[in-house]
Amino acid sequence: MKKQSYLKWDEYFMGIALLSAERSKDPNTSVGACIVSEENKILSLGYNGMPLGCSDDEYPWAREAESPLDEKYLYVCHAELNAILNYTGTNMRGAKIYTTLFPCNECTKALIQSGISEVIYMSDKYSDTPSVIAAKRMMKSAGIVFRQYESINRQITLNL
Repeated sequence: MKKQSYLKWDEYFMGIALLSAERSKDPNTSVGACIVSEENKILSLGYNGMPLGCSDDEYPWAREAESPLDEKYLYVCHAELNAILNYTGTNMRGAKIYTTLFPCNECTKALIQSGISEVIYMSDKYSDTPSVIAAKRMMKSAGIVFRQYESINRQITLNL
């Protein structure tokens, strides 16, 4: 008889997105993303962080500062964009993305252009912001399905 307590696909891929978020050095919001093919094969992963060649120690992580140039927002690449840019294949048409935070409007544009057909997200804590409202509007226009991940409240411990 096979094991009954195995992870379902949504649990598995959201778990990988959560694990990817642990790579982020952002002290306030760590985000992870996992792009998956229609056949449930992992195509790419990403987390929010500084672009290649831009030191995590030299660029700001502050949410607020006197100057926007001293805040993280102008520099950090979001997890979803990193997952798209990390992909080494040629076609993401019909793929899904699992992300720990609902994508912003800029990442949504990239998701649409990449052919992503479904967004499964864990948190929508910025749902009232213009960025997320615009993102949802664009997703609806482009026919991208989005849904919140239904947590099973299962705890898994990894001993690394």
